[in-house]
Amino acid sequence: MNNTLGEKIKLLREAKGWRQDELAQKVGINRETLSNIENNHRQIKADELSRFADVLEVSSDQLLGRIPLDEVNLEEFYPSDKTKEAMRISVPAKNVQKFREVLLYILNKVGAKSNVGETVLYKLLYFIDFDFYEKYEEQLIGATYKKNTYGPTPIEFESIVNEMIADEEIEKVKSEYFQREQKKYLPLRDTCLDLLSAKELKLIDEVLNRLADKNAAQISEY
Repeated sequence: MNNTLGEKIKLLREAKGWRQDELAQKVGINRETLSNIENNHRQIKADELSRFADVLEVSSDQLLGRIPLDEVNLEEFYPSDKTKEAMRISVPAKNVQKFREVLLYILNKVGAKSNVGETVLYKLLYFIDFDFYEKYEEQLIGATYKKNTYGPTPIEFESIVNEMIADEEIEKVKSEYFQREQKKYLPLRDTCLDLLSAKELKLIDEVLNRLADKNAAQISEY
């Protein structure tokens, strides 16, 4: 692995399960500075290098590439992209209203597509949550996902959807997709965009542009 110094720091941080703000606090710098270092936008100072080495439990020579990091141990703790996609993620705090608005946004944008049934919705929500957390280290929807036969399923989905049906925000309909019964949801109101930030909407749109035309099996293989 020919990683840059910043990439090594990021890999080691994530191997320990630390957020950027946690490592930054341990090293004595702010989160923005750490982000710049990890993304190779700022050179690291000598005293910072020593503190990083101490906190991450490696030598300065290993960080600088003079002595190789133990790649086997590093990869044991830092999962591949394929492994991460299969992981159950649990974003700390629940945000039911934002969940509702994100679901409405998805349904208003792509809910009428023939391929977008309940299982595809599960996967779109998962990728939105996962991609946002990976990019910003912040929660978006705040759902908890469990594995099932069809992939990650948001545990809160059923109860929130039932509330939305009762509140006449969405309706549940049955249709057929390739001669199989399909559960679909259609929006009955517009999304309250005031509850979603520009960066949240941008990421949601990116996921929808990437995946909304695929069926559940195709998304699983993505």
